[in-house]
Order: sequence, then structure tokens, then C-alpha cells
Amino acid sequence: MELRDYIHILRKGWMLIAALTLVAVGAASAFSILQTPTYSSAAKMLVTTQSSGSTSDLVQGNNFTVARVKTYSGVATTPLVLQPVIDTLNLNVTPAQLATQITASAPLDTPIIEITVTDVDPARAADIANAVSLSLADNVREIERSDDVAAVATVKLTQVQVATVPTRPVSPNIPLNIALGALVGLALGVGLAVLRETLDTRIRTVRDIAQISDLPVLGGTVFDAKAPERPLIVHVDPRSQRAESFRTLRTNLQFLDVGRAERSFVITSAIGSEGKSTTAANLCIALADAGSRVLLVDADLRRPRVADYMDIEGAVGLTDVLIGRVELSDVIQPWGKSELYVLPAGHIPPNPSELLGSAGMSHLIAEFNRTFDVVIFDSPPLLPVSDAAILAKNVGGAIVVVAAGRTHKNQLAGAINALRSVEAPISGIVVTMMPTRGPDSYGYGQYGYGQYGYGEVYGLETATPLEPAPGAGPRRARTAS
Repeated sequence: MELRDYIHILRKGWMLIAALTLVAVGAASAFSILQTPTYSSAAKMLVTTQSSGSTSDLVQGNNFTVARVKTYSGVATTPLVLQPVIDTLNLNVTPAQLATQITASAPLDTPIIEITVTDVDPARAADIANAVSLSLADNVREIERSDDVAAVATVKLTQVQVATVPTRPVSPNIPLNIALGALVGLALGVGLAVLRETLDTRIRTVRDIAQISDLPVLGGTVFDAKAPERPLIVHVDPRSQRAESFRTLRTNLQFLDVGRAERSFVITSAIGSEGKSTTAANLCIALADAGSRVLLVDADLRRPRVADYMDIEGAVGLTDVLIGRVELSDVIQPWGKSELYVLPAGHIPPNPSELLGSAGMSHLIAEFNRTFDVVIFDSPPLLPVSDAAILAKNVGGAIVVVAAGRTHKNQLAGAINALRSVEAPISGIVVTMMPTRGPDSYGYGQYGYGQYGYGEVYGLETATPLEPAPGAGPRRARTAS
């Protein structure tokens, strides 16, 4: 991962990071408040030796003192020293328990012994420190008296610093605890944010698409909660940003497959509810507004939606033409004031894949290419069924719609593989439902408001039909499920 990837993760997961940091700070604060304060008091002892005053005796005595200091530091926490302290202060503890409250240390190469005592009672901490110092001095005097060191020196411990009653507790250190809690919460939040981003397999940005395929991204539309109420945004509000995004897609479409004479494309997606049907409908309206003679074909013979969105009669259509029930000229319906024509799906057949791959369908595709400037086929998703792959191979170009935040990377990869397995050309990718806020949002002018097509379960998309457009076919009762 690059630096900008981590910055993106931090921007995206800042709420999680902040929440965990606040929780950790709160926990550290509560722990500090509930913890019993402890106080620390220290007394210092100076170890000295008596000598004859000669230079050699002074050097030998100093080395002897420094060596003895380490030994006496260990003696300070033994029962020999602590039991008299317990008896003198009437402490209700054992020498082993009292030893846990005492620390005896000696700075390097110095004849100083520092005895530090911690206790919940500040006065008792000072009393114990002073008592341990005096007890240590008495015991050292007895120990040295019993040793045969008369020829060298006589050791003496003198209290040079009396332990005083502390006024401030040494524990808990509330500022330090809060700082440590904040660091722990911050580290945990960043770790979870990185883990969540690593485990997230949904496509959210154009960069995610680039990691899967080098196919060009033709454009995109951002998420719009009101999209079901106005699916044909190019017709309803042609000056909106969302409508402009479809005109941008129309412009980019003109540069696709420049070596291919036929301008026909299959609009499909990996799964349902990614906005392919409304993308196809709005794109056709934008193409027709630019002066092209356009045909929109509802080739989704399982869950057709084009007739509902375009608000035209859809009882008969493509399937009826393929089985020879009606003539093509009888079912193609003009829409609006421009050169836009719509061919609904018609009756739902039991064998949609076979019909779309039949010789009759190939003949119709060739007829469409001769008659119209641009032909757009709305087809089913690629992963549930193979209809779109079969159709795309015969049409010569497929545009894959990807819903940001909904489609997983493996689903897009599977859709691309489904097209390439039948050697169907892929013209590009269109991203829908792009977020309008947050680190994954896009502020580029070419992106407008998006729309979603199929529902959670394949084929369960819903939309509120608009009033018939000028020149559109008559409204009819819905016959397709």
C-alpha cells in the first residue's frame, strides 16, 4: 500500500478511530479515578569507613565502601531488617508483604543507599522509610562487628536524608494514564481501520476497478435517494448534474470502438440492482437529443423493465418478433420528440438464452445496425444468467455497469471473465451509485447523480413511472413480472 492509501484509510475510518480513542481515554480515566492513591517517601543512607588517613587506606576504604553498598541494598528488604520495623510501628503485615512496598537502590559508584517506601498512607510511608533506614544501620553495625575486618576498616551507615510525609500521590498518574489510553485507542482504531479496508472487497472507487481490469471507465453517476421517483432524469431535469453525467457518457461513447462500423452496445452488470436499465434508458435519451437515430432494445427476457421506465406498451415486443408472431415495424415504438425508438421485451419466454443466441436474433441485430445510428441493448446481469454474454458476442460490444459500494471485486472479475470466455468484446465500465460525501466521493464535473435498477433479489427493481412523454406510446397495464 502507498502513503496515499493509508491517508485514504485514515480519512475513511476517522470516526472509528476517534470513537475508539475516546473509549480508551474514558476507560483510562475511570481506571485512574477508581484506583486507590499511593504515596512514596524516600530516605538516604551514607556508607562510610574509618581509616588511618593514608592515601592507600583511603583508596582501599572507598573501594570497599562502594562494594559493600550493593550488599547492603539487598539486606534492606530481608526479614532481619524488616521484622524490627514491623514490631516498632505495630504493622499488621509479614516481612515478605512489607518487602513488596520497599525499594532499596544504590546509584552507580556512589556510597549512597536510597530506601523508597510506597503506601496508601503518606505518613506511614515516611515512618516505614525512616524505620527501615535505622534498622538497616543497626543491623549493618552488628554484621560488620562480627566480621573480621578490623585490619581494613569499620563500616558505618549514617542517615543523610530523613523521609518526609509526601503531599502528592505517585499513583495513579492520571495525565500519563490518559495519554497512554489515547495512544492505545488510537493504535487500535488505526489497526481496525486498516483491517476493515483490507477485508473490504467491495468496489468503491475507480482505483478499485483498475486493480481488477485495465478496461476504460467511461463515466459514472453518484447515488441519488430520489432516483426511483425520477428514473429518466435526462428527460425530467435535463439541466441537472445527474443528466449531465449521461451526456458525458454519451460523448465518451462516441470514441469507443472507432474501428467498428456498427454502433450497438449491450448494457449489462455483474449482479442485479446496479442501475443498468436506467443507465441504458438515460443514455439513449441523451444520444437522441444529440441528433442520433437511436433504438433502445429491452433484451432482458427474464425481468424486463424498459417498458415500465419509458412508460410504453410492452405486451408485445422482441420475443414476439423472434418467434414470428408479429412484424418488427409493428412493435418498435417512437418515444419523445427526438429520433428515439424503443423495442420492449414482450412476452417472457421459457428459453431466453436460446432466443438471444438464435439466428433470428443475429438477423435482427444486423437489421438494427442498418436502420439506426446507435442501438442499446438492456440485458440481464452476467453472473445469474448467460444471456448478456451470448448477446454481447453477437452485438460486438458490452458496457459493464458497476455499483460503487455494492459490487464486490470478485463479482466484477467474474462478469468480465464471463464475457471474455465467449470472446465478447468489452467496450468499458460505467460506475453508478458513487457516494456524494466522504473520502470515496467524487467531485469531478463528469459525475452526476446515479440510479439503481434491479432489486436486492434479481429482478425486483421498483420505480414510479412518469407521465407519458410527448410522442410516447399509450400507457398499458403491466404484463411482465
